[in-house]
Amino acid sequence: MEFLQQVEQLGFLVWVREGGSILGYPLILFLHTLGLGTIAGLNGAIDLRILGLAPQVRLAPLVRLFPIIWLAFAVTALSGTTLLLAAASTKLVSPVFYVKMVFVALALVNLQFLKTRVLARAGVDTQPLAGGARVLAVTSLFLWCAATMAGRLMAYLG
Repeated sequence: MEFLQQVEQLGFLVWVREGGSILGYPLILFLHTLGLGTIAGLNGAIDLRILGLAPQVRLAPLVRLFPIIWLAFAVTALSGTTLLLAAASTKLVSPVFYVKMVFVALALVNLQFLKTRVLARAGVDTQPLAGGARVLAVTSLFLWCAATMAGRLMAYLG
């Protein structure tokens, strides 16, 4: 616990937490929210397409969204790490944080499965979807919603 309190006292993290600048905590929180919204939004659009919404939209070109999703993940991870370390002594001892991380990890694995087992398959737009594609889409929606909910609960439970 003492180590976590020392981490929180690093100059940059004190500035983020207590500086009062719009470039500190508010901007980092905004970037975290924007990144997560981009990840979950694009992933959700892919999931809903797999589940049958907007059947006129081809699935194969949706693979081009993955670099944007991964860039958004990088922004989310960096901003989230900063927010986490700014309150390390409370957040890193909270079980809710670890629940959130499990949901995020599972959602990312699920995302890769969607890409490799569904979207990157030859004939994805001309043949029936691979077995389990809809299960992956529903699972994806659940995991991103659960990760988001756990993240919000961190503000209240830990």
